[in-house]
Amino acid sequence: MYLNTLSHIIKVLAAWQDPQTAVLLILQDVKTALEAKGSSLLMVKEKTDELEVVMSQGLSDLYLHKGPVSTAGVPDRPVLIHDAANDPRAQYPEAAAEEGIASILSIPIIVRKSTIGALRIYTAQPWNPTADDLNFTQAAAQLAGMALEMSRLNSTPDKPLRQATAAKSQTWEIYPAHDEG
Repeated sequence: MYLNTLSHIIKVLAAWQDPQTAVLLILQDVKTALEAKGSSLLMVKEKTDELEVVMSQGLSDLYLHKGPVSTAGVPDRPVLIHDAANDPRAQYPEAAAEEGIASILSIPIIVRKSTIGALRIYTAQPWNPTADDLNFTQAAAQLAGMALEMSRLNSTPDKPLRQATAAKSQTWEIYPAHDEG
């Protein structure tokens, strides 16, 4: 199952359609493969040293806008919060409980030895990921990092890389819209 999912993601990246599409596909495929409640991509905001949700699947707007997320939530290795409503590492345990989130797995996204964000998986039931689950999610996070890096490398002064405040729209705009006229 995981091998087929990773193969699908790699084919999309190899076709280099659009990094937004690739990252959205990664979130959808990870959520589906793990039978999770939701998934999200958070990026480090350099100016505030906070995490910003730039894209998500399966999570409500209320949960996505619960408040600022500290970069302390971006580990250099996978971190599992098994009981999100009661674990002191969870920044918003009440919001997790209201959203119906039992467990949160945070996987760092590393590009060129720098942690630029995290891929998070949210489950409705308490979850103890297997070694295969962890290997799969780490591979998916690295593929998301590759898509983001390809986007950065392909941005030009007339097509700047842009992270929109996407939590509200649940999309990630790589390039600004251009008027046709």
